[in-house]
Amino acid sequence: MLNLVDVCKSFNETPVLQPTTLSLEPGKTVVLIGPSGCGKSTLLRMLVGLIMPDAGTIEFGGELLTSQNILRLRHRMGYVLQDGGLFPHLTVKDNVALMARYLNTLSGSALDKRITDLADLTKLPSTALDRYPTQISGGQRQRVAIMRALILDPPLMLLDEPMGALDPLVRYDLQADLQNIFVSLKKTVVIVTHDMGEAGFFGDDVILMAGGRIVQRGAIEDFYSHPAEEFVTRFITAQRAPNSRKLPT
Repeated sequence: MLNLVDVCKSFNETPVLQPTTLSLEPGKTVVLIGPSGCGKSTLLRMLVGLIMPDAGTIEFGGELLTSQNILRLRHRMGYVLQDGGLFPHLTVKDNVALMARYLNTLSGSALDKRITDLADLTKLPSTALDRYPTQISGGQRQRVAIMRALILDPPLMLLDEPMGALDPLVRYDLQADLQNIFVSLKKTVVIVTHDMGEAGFFGDDVILMAGGRIVQRGAIEDFYSHPAEEFVTRFITAQRAPNSRKLPT
């Protein structure tokens, strides 16, 4: 599905991502986690083609990602930002329908049905469809952003701290609903988070990053039973909190 070979990136001659090689399996949820500035969001933005690597290759669906084909390949990716990235002058329905109308892939009753089905899937009230983003809650805006990312039924979903700005109760409910969506649709998913509990809740495969490199990768239990280096233990210890989900004790 997705293969990276020796991908690296610097900004203003400062290395942000060291040469990184990894493969992502179809239908799996991979979580990128680490402290601020570790390179996880830079890596995600390269996957969606918002940033091009300085060196190395990214292969998606058997095709190398380049500046020439990224717009076409991006149509096969769903991308969700932390703040949702919704257009405030468009209604919820028009935000969700934007790419389908632009590419002329769905229209009329077929598009209406697709939007209604996605609203049901994400548990967005149908009454919200004709409202504007400022007229709905933060949790509902994120559900709209997920609907928009799913409108073209992409095989790959990329989410950059999608619940980072939500209050704990809203975040808790959205986590559970997202997990059900990922499982039912069998999507390949990459999520960026800074929360180890969230990583353990979502991740079939957790990747901990620090200093622009992958420190450890594996099942969440491995980080506790077999930390690869001292940083892993320190990160886990700092992450422990009463409201963390599925953290081993």
